[in-house]
Amino acid sequence: MSSLVVEVVQAEIGASVPWPDDAALYQPYEKEQILLTDSANCLSVKTFLKMCGLNFNLELRVNAEEMSPSGKIPFIKVGPFLISEMDPIIAFVNTKGFHISNHLSDSQQSEMRAYMALVESILINAELYLSWCHEDVYYEITKPRYGACYPWPLNMILPLKKFTEIKNRLNSIGWFSKSFDEVCEQIKTCCQVLSERLGNQTYFFGDKPTELDALVFGHLFTLLTTNLPVDHFALIIQKYDNLVEFCNNIQATYYK
Repeated sequence: MSSLVVEVVQAEIGASVPWPDDAALYQPYEKEQILLTDSANCLSVKTFLKMCGLNFNLELRVNAEEMSPSGKIPFIKVGPFLISEMDPIIAFVNTKGFHISNHLSDSQQSEMRAYMALVESILINAELYLSWCHEDVYYEITKPRYGACYPWPLNMILPLKKFTEIKNRLNSIGWFSKSFDEVCEQIKTCCQVLSERLGNQTYFFGDKPTELDALVFGHLFTLLTTNLPVDHFALIIQKYDNLVEFCNNIQATYYK
């Protein structure tokens, strides 16, 4: 059975099952292990679930990446179903009848998806570049944290294997050859576009949050608050007062 058919069947079956009390979100340990991009992705999904009003337990596992059905973090366990990454999680939650963007028109829905694609193509790749291609960040943060849960020599071998995987990904889209200054310019462009779309609104499409708000918050807040050897990305974001206020508002609303 193809993966597409499996996903359709899973969605149809899952739709008939109510949201359970023991739903869980799985991720690596935050203080000792989780990396920048994974931290941002996890925060985006947590925020989306909170915006939907759905309860979940946070489960920390050293092998969360290996447990994930796609090998990517985060993933949720809802009854018998395991769903990983934000887009499939959103789709699964929608089958349960939870839609936080159903107040948008068709054109606004398309616009929202375009902005989400922008965030995914720039912020996520920039986070991967910073984590794996910036020498100071790699040796001081990424390499020791990625290998933290493994004994020697795996704690040396596995970060190198992951580096090769990330290098190939970034190289395939032209990011690996970028200079750090060029990546910073990409961050500036993304923030400028997001800032202009947000304007003076509470959320990107008015006074109600959408999936875009959860996604943007997860990445901007993580970049603003993560302690790294270089703070170029955070300094760029801080120049956009409305984006900083946007992050502060969501933190106060959903993480009191």
